[in-house]
Amino acid sequence: MTRNQRHRLPHLPALPGWGTIRGRVAVVLAVPTCLLLVVTGLGVADRAADWSAARESAGRVELVLKSQDLVRELQRERGLTNGLLGGADEYRDDVDAQRTRTDSARSEFDALLSAGDAGADTGNAVRKALTPVTALTSLRGQVDDGTARRGTTLTAYTEAIDALISAAATEPDRGDRALADSLGALEALARATEAVALERGSLNGVFAAGRFKGREFLDFTEVRADRLASLRQYAELATPAQQSALSSAFDTPEARRATGYEKQAEGGADGSELTVAPAKWWSSMTALVDKLHGVQRQTGSDVRSHADRLGDEATAELGGFIGLGVLILAVATALALLSARSITRPLGALADEADAVARTGLPAAVARIQEAEAGDELLPAPTREAPDGAREFIQLAAALRNVEHTAIGLASEQAVLRRNSSESLASLGRRNQVLLSRQLGLITTLESQEVDPDALGELFELDHLATRMRRNAESLLVLAGEESPPRTWAGLVTASEVVQSAIAEVEQYQRVAVVDVQDGRIRGRAVAELSHLLAELIENALIFSPPSRPVEIYGWRDGGEYCIAVVDRGTGMSTEDLARSNARLAGRESFLIAPSRYLGHYVVGTLAARLGAQVELRPTQGQDGACGVTAYIGLPSSLVEAPEIQAVTT
Repeated sequence: MTRNQRHRLPHLPALPGWGTIRGRVAVVLAVPTCLLLVVTGLGVADRAADWSAARESAGRVELVLKSQDLVRELQRERGLTNGLLGGADEYRDDVDAQRTRTDSARSEFDALLSAGDAGADTGNAVRKALTPVTALTSLRGQVDDGTARRGTTLTAYTEAIDALISAAATEPDRGDRALADSLGALEALARATEAVALERGSLNGVFAAGRFKGREFLDFTEVRADRLASLRQYAELATPAQQSALSSAFDTPEARRATGYEKQAEGGADGSELTVAPAKWWSSMTALVDKLHGVQRQTGSDVRSHADRLGDEATAELGGFIGLGVLILAVATALALLSARSITRPLGALADEADAVARTGLPAAVARIQEAEAGDELLPAPTREAPDGAREFIQLAAALRNVEHTAIGLASEQAVLRRNSSESLASLGRRNQVLLSRQLGLITTLESQEVDPDALGELFELDHLATRMRRNAESLLVLAGEESPPRTWAGLVTASEVVQSAIAEVEQYQRVAVVDVQDGRIRGRAVAELSHLLAELIENALIFSPPSRPVEIYGWRDGGEYCIAVVDRGTGMSTEDLARSNARLAGRESFLIAPSRYLGHYVVGTLAARLGAQVELRPTQGQDGACGVTAYIGLPSSLVEAPEIQAVTT
């Protein structure tokens, strides 16, 4: 395993909040907390389901009780309508009044159904069951115009009532067994009551007609069988108190008279005439039906109480589980905060100390080291006392002190290395400069003695090469921070002479065209450095422009200042490259961090700073569509002779 591989292994996954101590402690505690919350959440979900089922059961009970009110009115309307169709015209007014009561019960039932407390499944089933109830409206019209048949009408009312009972009394999918049995008992009682009411309605028509016709007797026996079956089911599901209430309903004088009328009806199985007055039969059976509806209300009240009790228990359990979840979350949060605080406080103190060292201590120490002269003693990093706390924090503080000592040591080594490098560059530059000066003097002597044109031309080439080498040596001195140029001129030098001096120090001087250099005189102390600066810019322009295009030089006055432009029409530079180059020319970057091909920029920037001049690169503005870069040099008025003084001298 390599060192880099060992360094990459400790990387942690990017979890939310993992970037801080508090976040990491929270993540560590979040795992068991989440497991506890999941378990609690399952309990909450189960209790919420029980609570919802209890609410739906309570709503279903209310719907069942309200449906029984509608069923009761439909049963009365059915019986009166059957008697009217059997020939008892005295029921006409009773039928109209009963229809009004039925419609009123339907409106109340629809309002309760719209509330939706019974659940979506039960609500949809009941709405579907109301379709045959709604169809009774057209059947009423047939009864009124005399086109309705008694058997068909009785069947239509019976089907509507059966559908409503079945839909409203559907057994719930959830809930305890006692509630399911109570609802089953309520449904069985509803069907028994319906059988009694159906018997009342059917025999009301038979007694009005005076005898059984067709299948009416068989229908009568089937209804009685259904009643007995429903009563047996009720006896299996009902509580003793509910069974006692039902027994009391069947043990009334009206119920006993109705039983006598039933026995008389049994004697008419052969179609013989029956002499029972329909009004007496209706009165006795209506009293029995009313008693049965009373038992229904009592049973429904018991079911409602049981459902409410289940709802209260589910609410209490749901609140308990929610409270438990909140308590777990609060305890976990408190533990996370306390644990994180015990860690972050000493770490915060160490972070503040490290930040102070990084912001003020180390920069000040490095600045002192860089400004120290050769032979000065470099001060070590100050010693700090270890903070009180856990062993890990003491180790961390010691590690921070070691980092500080190491950083200052490295800064000291770098300062020494930089100072030695600068001194070496300066020494090398001075040596080269001395040798080149001697070489140029020797070449000048040879040129003055030579008469052969070919040999003289070669001496001129050699002189030009030595001049360029002297510029490179001076560049070394500039980069090394040497501020005293070896060549100075007294008095004033024209701008044209400075430009020509710079051109003489570049390789392809034949391609340089001095287009328009206006009159201007430069002070002698700045001539050498200005010539060097121009030579670097001209050399750069020649390198990055095609051989077929010249590099043009312009010079002009701008108030008290003097401006020079070096124009090339070469490959040009992007906006980003221009910005970085201008940053180097302005001295905002160190030449130690740049590639070697940009050293000329740093030389120009250093010389411009010494002269107080401004140098900026801009895209060449040409009319022929050529690209390129133009270097603008602005000389301050302190280096240029004023125009009025020059005019007086002239």
